[in-house]
Amino acid sequence: MNRVRILSYVADAPPRPKVDSVASEEPLEIRVDSRPIAVVMRTPGHDEELAVGFLVSEGLVRRLSDIRVVKPNTRNRAGNSVDVLLAPDVKVDFQQLTRHVFASSSCGLCGATSIRSLRRQFPRLTDPPPIRADQLLRLPSKLQSAQDEFSCTGGLHAAAWFQPDQGILTVREDIGRHNAVDKLLGRALLNRMIPLSTYGLLVSGRVSFEIVQKALAGGIALIAALSAPSSLAVQFARANQQTLVGFLRDGRFNVYAGHLAPGGPIKAGDQPDET
Repeated sequence: MNRVRILSYVADAPPRPKVDSVASEEPLEIRVDSRPIAVVMRTPGHDEELAVGFLVSEGLVRRLSDIRVVKPNTRNRAGNSVDVLLAPDVKVDFQQLTRHVFASSSCGLCGATSIRSLRRQFPRLTDPPPIRADQLLRLPSKLQSAQDEFSCTGGLHAAAWFQPDQGILTVREDIGRHNAVDKLLGRALLNRMIPLSTYGLLVSGRVSFEIVQKALAGGIALIAALSAPSSLAVQFARANQQTLVGFLRDGRFNVYAGHLAPGGPIKAGDQPDET
């Protein structure tokens, strides 16, 4: 985070100078075999995880053996470049992969070179980890207590993976929620955990198609969000047998894909009735 001088205004009081904390945002160049493929705007930290997770989301790598080494690009003096060197048998279509514009910090799909990126298909999932309503309802407070930088800046999204019986296990924060998810996916692949079939994904805000697609790339069949899903997120989750929970806060939630039996686990398959 950065510290900046500001003027603080409060009703019926004169402005007061103070120092405030703001979330850091800097570009990160992601390179594959020393060739630049993307620049993402991110919060510095866990950059190697972010680069690897980005490649997981793009469908380029599936297992740790696909990667020879992940390293900072030492030619970049600012330290804002990561190079992922792939195994010889991993083939890359650089024209398809390369993004020609900056991915903004609110939309990681901005600038994708092909509409096919929006509909990239990963293997469909079955059998999300069974979870009860009471287990879901405990997650938001646990996530909030784990958001160290958000508590200081109010400017970061969070993503976490969890297991129904153990709760939240790993949290990543970033100015872009898609980056936070990629950091989790990168950590999982680097630790040989993909597919994350026994884990759920929790995100701190709304859930878009891209978040659901990234979950699918990581083998995650259960997604929960503190805010609303988009229509395409719901459609994609249902098509891929993922369970999607939204508005998980204040002791309530909605199930948009999958089914919650009274007092029982959420299950994929039986979908809410269309309206």
